[in-house]
Amino acid sequence: MQTGVKAALGACLVAVLAVGGELLYLHHERNKPMEVKAPEREVIADDDLVFLKKKRPSSMADLKELFGTTVWVSAGGQLEYYPLAGKTVQYAKPAGTLLGAQRLQVTGATEQVAPKAATFRIPGGDRQVLLEFTLPGSADPAKVYGVPVGYRQAGEYTFYTDEIFFYDDPHVLYKHWGPQIWQAVDAHQVVMGMNERQVELALGQVSKSTSQDYGNRMVVFANLGHPKAVTFVKNHVTAFRDDQGW
Repeated sequence: MQTGVKAALGACLVAVLAVGGELLYLHHERNKPMEVKAPEREVIADDDLVFLKKKRPSSMADLKELFGTTVWVSAGGQLEYYPLAGKTVQYAKPAGTLLGAQRLQVTGATEQVAPKAATFRIPGGDRQVLLEFTLPGSADPAKVYGVPVGYRQAGEYTFYTDEIFFYDDPHVLYKHWGPQIWQAVDAHQVVMGMNERQVELALGQVSKSTSQDYGNRMVVFANLGHPKAVTFVKNHVTAFRDDQGW
């Protein structure tokens, strides 16, 4: 009989200790200092941290802010430029196509009725607006050219200078690319490891691709009549080849 009583008392004691231990644990958990975990910081690519200045001109007076300044081409491979005879643009004699990161010295602007052939990229409107510039470091650095940057329609102006140009030297803006990448960009070539932005600046913005997965796809760049197919994996060039099937 005493043995049964002892066993019952022992079981009761174990239960009390268990409950007491659980209460102590809950008390400890409720009263311990709160651990605040810092949110994980989003990793932003260096390229996306670059500040690109915008001018947003809406009149010819606004465009005068560019006179006497240096700009660099952002929209490479898209726009033909033309020699000027006085203030007259020689649309029938295109001098070439602006290339990515090319440096221009802005000298003025002019308006002119454009032939249909010159309105493929920039509309003609009632009159097309062209930025006048010279090419520092060229064989004829004093020669003046014009490139379409906007148009006038029913007295209203539309400009695309923010989309066409860098207002600051891209070699400084993207200095983190390093000398090897910049050497390839300035030579308008592709090297292994470049990202899509770098290749676009090197070969031009005229391209086509069957995928919208930026940085993980094959892109065929027109490259001024010398198409090049470039494969990107994790936004790095892993392969490239000439592609005559454009």
